[in-house]
Amino acid sequence: MLRIIAFLYGIFAYLAFAVSFLYAVGFVSDFAVPTTIDTGIAAPAMPAVIIDLLLMALFAIQHSVMARQGFKRWWTKLISPAVERSTYVLASSLVLALLLWQWRPIPILVWRASDGLALAITVLAIIGWAMVALSTFLISHFELFGLSQVMRNLTRRPAAEPKLYTPLFYRFVRHPLYLGFTIAFWAAPVMTVGHLLFAAVTTAYIFVGIALEERDLTDLFGDEYRRYKARVPMLFPWKKPL
Repeated sequence: MLRIIAFLYGIFAYLAFAVSFLYAVGFVSDFAVPTTIDTGIAAPAMPAVIIDLLLMALFAIQHSVMARQGFKRWWTKLISPAVERSTYVLASSLVLALLLWQWRPIPILVWRASDGLALAITVLAIIGWAMVALSTFLISHFELFGLSQVMRNLTRRPAAEPKLYTPLFYRFVRHPLYLGFTIAFWAAPVMTVGHLLFAAVTTAYIFVGIALEERDLTDLFGDEYRRYKARVPMLFPWKKPL
């Protein structure tokens, strides 16, 4: 019975992720959702900056702390390891939903692209979002979002030994998922101060997140990951892989 509950919990966490992520795509792209990065709760510029920074800081802290191995070791003494990833996914989705709900737009114009250029920038943003989605499937989408763990728990199958996979995008940059986010956040035909703040802060957090993640990956894979780091650029494909 507990295994069934854990499985249903994993499904719920995954659906929460799917809804919050899809809304976030529309939110950042200013498309097809009720409130976006440039529309929503009105506030004076300075209070808006403070609120937005606090929301992004909350997301960054939750996202980074719960992903660390030390926290996971402590956390799994309190909950089943089978739902550890699903709990992380659910917590991240809820904090993201809070950010999307309480974001204060700052609609001061920074730039507005002409029609032809705006179309090209929009296509670039779509490419960025597509890279984000595809990057998760190139490694293990369902493992990343907790479904594989609850399925193994349900069927009583042991987890396989972790392996370092570097397919397609991962042959050219070590973090194509983060590259996709960076492209999607900055490729804006209309850039406002609020959008610029979001893009700048999230890009800074991406570099912090990469540093923390690579420390964990080096601990996990050792020299294999060190060789991969030496061979493949981190975020931008500035050199050819060997």
